[in-house]
Amino acid sequence: MKVSVKRVYQEPSKDDGVRVLVDRLWPRALPKERAAVDAWLRDLAPSDALRKWFHQRPAAWETFRKRYLKELAAPQEQEALSELYRLAHGKKSVTLLFASKNEDRNNATVLRDLLNGMRKPPTGTGPAGARITRDRQAKKMPRK
Repeated sequence: MKVSVKRVYQEPSKDDGVRVLVDRLWPRALPKERAAVDAWLRDLAPSDALRKWFHQRPAAWETFRKRYLKELAAPQEQEALSELYRLAHGKKSVTLLFASKNEDRNNATVLRDLLNGMRKPPTGTGPAGARITRDRQAKKMPRK
C-alpha cells in the first residue's frame, strides 16, 4: 500500500486512493466538494496546545513528534487510529490530507510513518528480537 501526504488545498488526483483529512478544523475557504475527502478523522490531529506549541517552535520537530505520538496513545485517539488502519486496510493507496504550509513536518507525516511501520514484517532484530531469543534459550536450559 502506498501512503502519501498532501495539502488538502491541492487538487485531488485519481492516484490519491482513499483521502483522509487528519486536521481538527476544516480548512479555511475550502468547499467540501473540492476537498473530495473520504473520511475526516479529527481526533487524529494534535491537541490545540501541542499544535500552538509547535507553531511557536518549528525547529523542535523531534520533541513535537514524541509528544504527538504520546497523545495518540490516549483511548479516544486510539479509536481514531484504529479507524485509520481500517480505512487503509486492503487499499492500494491512502492519502493523508493536512492544511499546514509545512509539507515536511506536520502530523500527517507522523501518521504516514505509523501506517508504513504497520506494514513492516518483524525482523527478529533489535532489542525486542534479542529479548525473545533470550527467553527462548532460557526455556530450553535445564534447571539445576
